[in-house]
Amino acid sequence: MTNISLSDLCWSSIIERQTKNSPYYNQAWLDLITKLYGYSLIPLTTTDAAGQLTGMLPLCFMKSPLTGRRLVSLPFSDHCPLLASNEAAANALIDQAIDLARQKRVRYLELRTGINETLEQRSELYAGNLYVRWFLPLPSDPDILWSSLRKPIQRHVKKSQNLGVQVRLAQHREDLAHYYRLHLQTRSRKQGMPAQPQSFFFGLWDTFASNSGMQLLLAEYKGAIIAGMILLTAGTTVRYAYGASDERFLNLAPNNLLLWTAIVSSCQQGYEIFDLGRTARDNQGLMEFKRRWGATSEELPYYYYPRMAGLAATSEQNWKFRLLTTCWKRLPLQMASSLGGHLYKHLG
Repeated sequence: MTNISLSDLCWSSIIERQTKNSPYYNQAWLDLITKLYGYSLIPLTTTDAAGQLTGMLPLCFMKSPLTGRRLVSLPFSDHCPLLASNEAAANALIDQAIDLARQKRVRYLELRTGINETLEQRSELYAGNLYVRWFLPLPSDPDILWSSLRKPIQRHVKKSQNLGVQVRLAQHREDLAHYYRLHLQTRSRKQGMPAQPQSFFFGLWDTFASNSGMQLLLAEYKGAIIAGMILLTAGTTVRYAYGASDERFLNLAPNNLLLWTAIVSSCQQGYEIFDLGRTARDNQGLMEFKRRWGATSEELPYYYYPRMAGLAATSEQNWKFRLLTTCWKRLPLQMASSLGGHLYKHLG
């Protein structure tokens, strides 16, 4: 495994600004996903005549008997912009990545950069446009934001409060076990997808919770934990990273109260952007839910060489994807937990 310490690099001010609000270029995040899943991290860089960094593209090299040889920037990371201070540096990084893909004989190279003019102009790359990302600008006073929410959202938040649902910020590592129970149910039963291993969430807590880089909110009703939400923070941005709930209590609208509580807390802490994350265009229900909170969307293209391939390049309406999710939903929960923990690293 190749180790990289971002703190040892001499960043240009442009590159530093590009990484400020992304949790995925944090050295601790890179260490977590590479060590937990056994990926090799290969940092591609460019420098100027003075030796200052003008570009960086971290790639994870994965060799899987199930999904083949791949280069991805970065697995389990929704948005990883190409870090370059100018067009020449950007093109040099792309050239290095393509050369590396050829040397490693990978099935595909996947760059999860989002909108990038330089990548768009490269004829050898294929753009996948299956996703958008959602942002909510945060005022200092959450009451200003409340007045802009659509009425159904306001009603659901008030309903949840009136019915006695309470939200608390987790203070103890043990609370993650309660969240994971809900996460496993949501991934397996509702979404029909393998769940991350529990060790990933404990790794998140151990790495980021002490400085509030990771926050876990839990919704309780009559002493039972019925929903949870994990937030990741970086710079001036809070990101809704993971969420789960008990379907038996969805009539209490705990997810709406969780999200509103997270937004209020983020305003009070001085954050400027609430990132509602990636959404597949095919998921019109989730698209509308985020729209009702007043969020705005941005295109999130991923770029591929020499072909589009992999789970992130597969539409949710694809028959193979639907067959996978249908079959996974039928697995006993204990089997889904064990099997998913072993399979998940192959899906990055």
